[in-house]
Amino acid sequence: MDSEVPAEKFGKCQCETHHTKSILYQILNKKHGSETKWHQQYCSPHCTPGSRGCSCVDRRVVLKTPEATCRRAAEVLLNTLTFIRNLPSFYHVPWEDQVVLKEQNWAPLFLVGLAQEGVEFDLREISAPSLLKKILLNQPLTASKELGSASVGASLEEVQKMKNLLWKFWDLDISAKEYAYVKGIILFNSGCHILKCLPYVQTLQQEAQQALMDFISTMFNRNLDRFALILQLIASLRDVDAEAIEQLFFRPILGEATLNVLHLETLYIKPDSLWKHMTSVLPNTYF
Repeated sequence: MDSEVPAEKFGKCQCETHHTKSILYQILNKKHGSETKWHQQYCSPHCTPGSRGCSCVDRRVVLKTPEATCRRAAEVLLNTLTFIRNLPSFYHVPWEDQVVLKEQNWAPLFLVGLAQEGVEFDLREISAPSLLKKILLNQPLTASKELGSASVGASLEEVQKMKNLLWKFWDLDISAKEYAYVKGIILFNSGCHILKCLPYVQTLQQEAQQALMDFISTMFNRNLDRFALILQLIASLRDVDAEAIEQLFFRPILGEATLNVLHLETLYIKPDSLWKHMTSVLPNTYF
């Protein structure tokens, strides 16, 4: 059964549902219930559950308003690809390296785009009971449903990471110029050691970092703490699973299409291919 995930609390632990309980069930539920109460009492609205969250249910979420939110996500992704396409320095990199940079960095670039454009989104939680809980509650075990449940929606933990990072960006009130430098730092990620033109990419990233530091030094009275915070946020962006982003924002409208293929078409062949694909799937009233 689907349930809405309130903004202030990402779902209620399914352990709290009352059933006729076996001794083993009561022991397990006592442990899980105490973990959940601790989490709900002491965690902030934007904290990441991680190992502290409820482990009795595979917690997955979907967008509460997928049509409107997917439209905004498509716009952000197109703006991100347009940013890349308009960078002359990107096209000085060998084509093979361009593909690697795009594939490895599109997800953090997309999250930065969400932050820059102030995109907020609400969620609905889809609860998939664990195998042990199904046994304890004498529920039927259907292999197809078990496999299917894991492919629906995105991990709640990963989505909470996204929301945490968005709030941190918004708290810093980052300017348009800072966002541009941040995108350059992310795109020219020198951590990609399989690049053919690694020294050139490293130079581009260093130039973007230097430009950001110079801008902050000028605009914020040499407040290098802000520079360090932004670099820390950039590093944290890579903790979010790219597949969770695709699953939450794009899988509902992509179907069997591959996002990476649409990225390449948008960058090199048909700039409007991604937009046309998405507008052909979503109702016209949303575009």
